[in-house]
Amino acid sequence: MNARLKLGAQALAVGLVAGLLALLIWKVAHDSGGGAASKIDHGKIAAAPGFKLNRLDGGGDLSLAALRGKPVVLNFWASWCYPCNQEAGTLEAAAQQWAGKATVVGVDVRDATGDARKFLRQHGISYPVVHDNHDSMWPSYGLTGLPETFFVDPRGRVVGHVAGQISAADLRRGIEEAQKA
Repeated sequence: MNARLKLGAQALAVGLVAGLLALLIWKVAHDSGGGAASKIDHGKIAAAPGFKLNRLDGGGDLSLAALRGKPVVLNFWASWCYPCNQEAGTLEAAAQQWAGKATVVGVDVRDATGDARKFLRQHGISYPVVHDNHDSMWPSYGLTGLPETFFVDPRGRVVGHVAGQISAADLRRGIEEAQKA
């Protein structure tokens, strides 16, 4: 009887693990990321999730609400991300080109503060950069990887999204779309 009970418990445990694995596979296959990314990718304009985060490029903090009135480019990145390193110069050039007309903001996620600051120095980043060391923005923006860039219009609505490395042409189109909205 003891061996039967043991065998039954083992079978139950294996069934439970198989069920959880099936649920995980289903979730990964059907999850669109949610958040602002999912809405904008389905053609809906959504309010940009607000934030107030510590700046990496200087003291104090920065909030999205403080940037209302002109378009904002939110670029999510990390120092260890290869495409993030590749697009850094493009974002810096856009920040210079669109100064006064749009604001580029870097959002460092899933990264060590020291590594992020080294990244800023190496790439000569002059635009505002915040550090989300609690991953608070990942779910609200629906990030699926890095880098990802969002375009916010002057009223605080997400009007564009680019998953992956961004080009100068994508930046120009996104900023122009945010200006029109």
